This record gives sequence, C-alpha cells and structure tokens, in this order.
Amino acid sequence: MPNQMVIDTPTALIHGLGPQRSALLLQELGIATLGDLLHLFPFRYVDRTKFYLIREIEADLPYVQIKGKIIRTEVLGHNRSKRLVAQFTDGTGTIELVWFQGMKWVEKSLRLNHEIVVFGKPSLFNSKYSIPHPEIEEVAEVTAKLTNALQPVYPTTEKLKTKGLDSKGLVKVMRQIFSMIGPNDLQETLPENLLVQYQLIPRFLALKTMHFPPGPKELQAAEFRLKFEELFFVQLRLLMLKQLRMQQYKGFLFSKVGDHFNNFYNQHLPFPLTNAQKRVIREIRTDMGSGKQMNRLLQGDVGSGKTLVALMTMLIALDNGYQASLIAPTEILATQHFITLSQMLKETGVTIRLLTGSTKKSERTALHQALSTGTLDILIGTHAILEDEVIFQNLGLVVIDEQHRFGVAQRARLWKKNVQPPHVLIMSATPIPRTLAMTLYGDLEVSIIDELPAGRKPITTSHKYDSQRSAVFGFMREQIALGRQVYIVYPLIEESEKLDLKNLMDGYESISRAFPPPTYQISIVHGQMKAADKEFEMQRFIKRETQIMVATTVIEVGVNVPNASLMVIENAERFGLSQLHQLRGRVGRGADKSYCILMSSFKLSSDSKTRIETMVRTQDGFEIAEVDLKLRGPGELTGTQQSGAVEFKIADLAKDGQLVQLTRQCATQLLLEDPNLQKVQNRQVANHYQYLNQHKANWSRIS
Repeated sequence: MPNQMVIDTPTALIHGLGPQRSALLLQELGIATLGDLLHLFPFRYVDRTKFYLIREIEADLPYVQIKGKIIRTEVLGHNRSKRLVAQFTDGTGTIELVWFQGMKWVEKSLRLNHEIVVFGKPSLFNSKYSIPHPEIEEVAEVTAKLTNALQPVYPTTEKLKTKGLDSKGLVKVMRQIFSMIGPNDLQETLPENLLVQYQLIPRFLALKTMHFPPGPKELQAAEFRLKFEELFFVQLRLLMLKQLRMQQYKGFLFSKVGDHFNNFYNQHLPFPLTNAQKRVIREIRTDMGSGKQMNRLLQGDVGSGKTLVALMTMLIALDNGYQASLIAPTEILATQHFITLSQMLKETGVTIRLLTGSTKKSERTALHQALSTGTLDILIGTHAILEDEVIFQNLGLVVIDEQHRFGVAQRARLWKKNVQPPHVLIMSATPIPRTLAMTLYGDLEVSIIDELPAGRKPITTSHKYDSQRSAVFGFMREQIALGRQVYIVYPLIEESEKLDLKNLMDGYESISRAFPPPTYQISIVHGQMKAADKEFEMQRFIKRETQIMVATTVIEVGVNVPNASLMVIENAERFGLSQLHQLRGRVGRGADKSYCILMSSFKLSSDSKTRIETMVRTQDGFEIAEVDLKLRGPGELTGTQQSGAVEFKIADLAKDGQLVQLTRQCATQLLLEDPNLQKVQNRQVANHYQYLNQHKANWSRIS
C-alpha cells in the first residue's frame, strides 16, 4: 500500500472501530483517517512504575497507584445518593474506593482479600481519603505493562466515552494502528541533512514514541522531532507564499517622493519624527519603489506614532498619482482616524473623506462620484469600503488597522478594487510577540516602531481593591479639580447571573451619586448605543463638556483625548492583558502626568494576579504581549476564528519560540538553495508540502 494511502485510511477500516464509532470520532474530534488518529497526541502521561503507600497519599496528587486488597464492600445511601463503597488496604492504612454508577456490575467483579492494583485521583471528604471510580487491574497485568512506564492519557469527550473510546479505549485503538503499519508505511518528510544536523529521530519512530514512550528521554526526542516538522512546514508555506507573491504580483512603482510628502514634512509635521519612525518610513519607501507589491506589517506600542507613518505613506501614494485608503474595524476607530488625519491635512489641499455604515445616502453618492473620478485622494472607513459600489479610480495603497479583526475573504475583496493589487500596510496597535508574528504574519515584512515620541510621560499604574473605592473617588475629584478628565471602564453592559461583575448601568448610577450635577457632568458610551448617540457622547467628552466618561471597551482603541489623565478599570481581573494595555493607552496623550487604576475584588486567580502585577510593573507592550501569550495561548490572543490562525497539533508558540526561529532559518536556507523544491534530496519535502496543500492543512493566515 503506498505511503499516503495508509495515512488516508478511513477510521472505519481500522479493526475495532467500525462505522458508528468512526462517525462519532469525526463528529467529536474531527478525526476521519488513520493519519488523524496518529496525530491525536496524549495531553499527559502517567508514570505507572510508581506505587504509593496509602499513608503517603495527599489530596493534591494528580493520581495514585496502590497495590493492596479489598477487605469489605457495602452499598450506602438511597436513590441519588446511592453509592458502592469498598474498603481497600495495603497494610499502611485504609482508603475508600467509591462508585456512583454501574454498581451492580462492579460489585459482582470485586474479589475480597485478593491482591490487585487500583489507580485513580484521590480526593479528601470529611477528613477521609477516597478514590472515585478507580481503575482496577490484576498485579500481573500491571507488571507486564512496566516496559511502557509512561501511560498515555488522550483527550476525549463524554459521547466518546459512552462508546468505549475513553483514554483506555483510545490506547487500544493506537495499539491496533501500530500493529497495522510499520516504518515503511510512513514517508519521511524532512531532508536528510536536517535529520543529521539536528539529530532528529525518524518520523515513524517519533509518532510511535509519542503514543507509547519507553521513557522520558525518548519522549523528549519524539516531541522535538514532531514539533520541528510541524513548525518547519508552516514556515516553508509562509516563505513560499511570499516568494510566489513576489514573482506573480508586480507592485505599483512609487518612484518619487514629491510635493505632498515634502510639503507636509517641512510645513505641517505635528511633532518631530523619532528615529524609529524615520527608519520605518525608509523601509516602506524601499518596498514601494521596488516594483514589487508591498505587504508590510507595522508594529508599534500604544502612542508610538503609527498613524503618522501611515499618513506619510499615503502621501507618497498621492505623489505618484494614486489614491489611498485606510480601513478600520469599528466606526469609532475609523472616525477617530478621520478626525486625526483631517486635522493634520487641513492646510495641505489633500482631499479626505469618511465612509462608514452610518454615512447618509446623499453623502455616499457624492463620495462615490469623487472616488471614481479621482478627485478624492484618501478614503477612511470601515467594512463599508469593501462594498461593491465603492469604486476607486486608481487605488495604490491600502492601510489596514487592527488586521486580526478582518477575515481573509474580507481582505480579498479589497485587492479586487484595482486591476493590480495595491501596496498593503498593516498596522497592529497590539504588540505581537516575535514568535507569534513569525507564524501569523510570516509571509510579510515587519517594521517595528520601538521608540515613543519625546515628551510622552510614563503612566503610573496602581492596583486597588473594591474596599479602597472612596480613596479612588477622592483621587478622581483631585484630577478633575486640576481641569483633567477621567475614563471609567466596565467589562459588561448588563447584569450577568454567572459573573459577579459591576455592570455599566449600576456603575453609572453609583458614579452619578458620587459626582452629582451641576458640579460634575458624565458621558456614557457602550456598544449597544446607536452610532449617532455614541458620537454625541464622545464629542461632549472631547469638548470638555463632561469630566467623566463611563464606558465599556468600545473606547479600547481610537479615542484620543489628550486632556484625559486618569483611567479607572473596574473588574480589571476580567480583562485580558492586551486589552488592559490598550485601555491604559487612552491616557498619557497630553503633557500632564497620567494615571491608570486597576480595580478588583480580593478574590483573584493566579493568572489574574500575574496580569495585574505585569501591568503595574511595565508599560512595554512587547513584554506584556509575551506574558499574555504564555497565559492565554496564540489562538485566544489573536482571535483564531477571525484570523484563520494556525492550530498546532503539538507545537506551542508560548514555549517553542526558539524552535520557531530555528525552523524559519532552515526553511529560508532550503528555499535559497532550491526555490521550487525540485532537487532530488528535497523530494520528500515537496511531496509532504503538496500533500498538506491538497488536504487543506491549517496553514497560517494569508494576507
């Protein structure tokens, strides 16, 4: 049987599974083939060589294995509280074995005063240790297994367990698979030189060891081999996409920097550029002047001046006779960009307009006309720009803010706005850890603004408990008395029965009582308000007609009020780190000293403590992003659903950063020597690459 045919064997053809269990595997775990099962890796391993004495048992042990005898059984309780209890002893003490289900069958199978091995999770109740629903095996059976000391524990579901596909059942399936296949049935995927250079064990051995490891060292070698393979092919894919784009897509040649750019730079620059901004603009100019399509990610911390770089990039497009567009995920952010850029461009003669879902029909008609005739230079907007009736005369540059909020299909519609794909500049206000950027944006060039403009003062961040609220209110009054303004952010709009949170409306009422009119005026903004009402409340705050803005996270990005000097975040333990960092970035935008207060209850989980301590300790967005990655994982951090981010079977971006970089280097070197994977020594790489493509592997996001 050819290699790939073995991998593609339907699970129904594996002895012991059959159609019904196979259908359930597909439904519950997305497993359709033998190859899918081979890559269903255990999430932990149990060391079955270790036996505990009953006197050594502690409640926080994940599991125990004890050798001893059952000396008595009895059925206790009535109806729902009915349970079978067996007294089990090993000579050093006694522990209860408890069953709540299948009691009749279990009771019949138990033999008194017969030596057995029990295995399970100990729990402590009423000062007594017990093991609910333990595994029971004969001593001889356990002794025979000791050659495979590390027993695999597989991910499963309740439905699978009812069909005998619990972890134990899956072990039997894996044994059956490895009785069906041998080393010759699994094609090697990596070139010989990499196997030798990095001492990578063969693919078949790695997979077999993952399921049945002889010991910790062998397991480590298998994990390294399979992580290397997974990351290598992700990086190879990204690099080949980039290579293909460079070959296929010519870019508009922006050969000059002319009057628009120079006039703005010399006459209207709002503040001097930092060295980092200058470096990034040079990188962008090189891209756009190369004749190749630019696809560049612009990263920078909150307040680092990404928007100004984006504007100057758009002015280069104008100087070369092309239009530019900036697209943002929300109306608030798009509107804020429009206000900011309009202010910067007001004396330059550049025409700029805003298009969102709220734009009136009469305005749209005029806007469409100006856009299609080329009298409109820059269009700022939301997803509304993607609509078919929005036609540019010659779109040369697209700037996308907050890339991860746009799906692949949505972005693809932008490229069709011109016969030739425009240059693309992607801005991320959320700093992305290096390893994640290399995997999510690995086909892009990356520019980083790692320097804040002169004069930006650090924001003092502190953590306060609910019991300290009166002191926080006192500090708010002090700031307002100095002429400053305050944000108060809540995680919810309405009450949730599940979460004990201060919701926005209750918060608004308590703030109103503590800061009564006419001395104080309060704005309120949340996602369920109409756009016009949100804008009205926003403008009141911007014009200093209100001193306090009570809001949800709709103000997370895009709101720029330099006079606001204090950010109070309620239930800070409920926010992710990147969200907290974004919210804090709403203050510290003026010349005044700014503050961020993180409010929480006393009950904090370990992760919540880490997030709050990180926020208090540092303002470095990249350091914060690294901590966030470790806490939350890449999928949650980037919004996997929207982004189409890669879902790894074994690699972990939070832990395998060095391996990401190593495999990137290896893939880069391979393509330098063999760009089309045509050399004989790379045949296995080409075959596996093609196989992954055909089977629509979870490749990384494509911009």
